[in-house]
Amino acid sequence: MLISLLEHSPVTAHPKDYPDGAHQPLHRHPEAQLLYAVTGLMRLVTANGAWVIPPTRGVWIAPMIEHEIFMSGEVRMRSLFIAAEHCPANLDNCCVLAITPLLRELILRATQNAQHAAKPLIQQLMLEEIATLENLPLHIPMPRDRRLQAICKALLKTPDHSNTLEDWAQQVGASSRTLARLFNQEMDMSFNAWRQQVRLMEALPRLLGGDSIQSVANSLGYGSARAFSAMFSRLLGENPREYLTALKQLSEVRGLE
Repeated sequence: MLISLLEHSPVTAHPKDYPDGAHQPLHRHPEAQLLYAVTGLMRLVTANGAWVIPPTRGVWIAPMIEHEIFMSGEVRMRSLFIAAEHCPANLDNCCVLAITPLLRELILRATQNAQHAAKPLIQQLMLEEIATLENLPLHIPMPRDRRLQAICKALLKTPDHSNTLEDWAQQVGASSRTLARLFNQEMDMSFNAWRQQVRLMEALPRLLGGDSIQSVANSLGYGSARAFSAMFSRLLGENPREYLTALKQLSEVRGLE
């Protein structure tokens, strides 16, 4: 399905709210989309992988990429649609971005007044801010090799699976050395790094739902909350407690607009 939401403007804003478990089916649009959730968590899925988008983060979807979106919790989605000719040159695919306080305020203000196009100066400020955002490692790529696909699909269903690469090698009929080489070739990361991404994707909705750090760490196969927190910090730049505290403070200040 091809959908265009631009209205003769380089940047337009669209607010939309979704209940827990909602799903946007496969579609694409000729313009880019910057997705941001005031509340709730979103999972973006394309043919090349999946991205998890927690509150305070955004996801960039380049023009004409077919995608679907799954909602976790009550999602208050706020989107910017950007004409292809105005897209930053460094954003030519999908990626999760660290939304700055300035851009967050611009997005919320624009979606509050979605019936009116933002002034050209504000649109330019949005584009310049988007081009400088930090790209976060919240992408879970999917492989083409059928043996890797079997491993990855099993781990997506059961992120706390304790099998080592040697264990998987016996199940899929390839040496662990071959599998390790294929992981690096096809997904530009090691097996352990890929598994950490999957576990982080699973951890975020549990933490946002109120589960303790210790219970999430235990359920995902980490030996301690400290080991889980170290992984979380390495991938998101903050430990789980700092991230959740900052999110709560942000929500209280803005009154969950």
